[in-house]
Amino acid sequence: MQLHQLSSKTKFKKGRRIGRGGKRGTYSGRGIKGQKARAGHKIRPAERDLLKKIPKLRGYKFKSFRSKPVAVNFRNIERKFKSGDIISPESLLKAGLVSKIKGRMPKVKIIGAGESEKKFTFKDVELSKLVSERSGVK
Repeated sequence: MQLHQLSSKTKFKKGRRIGRGGKRGTYSGRGIKGQKARAGHKIRPAERDLLKKIPKLRGYKFKSFRSKPVAVNFRNIERKFKSGDIISPESLLKAGLVSKIKGRMPKVKIIGAGESEKKFTFKDVELSKLVSERSGVK
């Protein structure tokens, strides 16, 4: 027996090419139309929709990692303290002009201007330029 003498048991029949992607007919199990019927369909996750709805902050924003001193007005110091008192972060805390931040004593800066007849001694506080020039500060 030679190769040209071989014959198949069943007759060869070419199938119709319909719908591509399996032997399921015209729609190939995808249904009719819609997003899921298309090629390359991807359904967007619900989290992405939530993110799209949130208002976005535009532009570059730099948040300084250095802590700024707490500002205390000179007029408030004048009201709370007598002449000759030592003004330090501890005394300002006792007077209620400053509060602790996360359990720590903050750096304090005295701001504001105005002439004062009282004389104060400042310890461990920063002073603004106007306070140091105009007031009688030691």
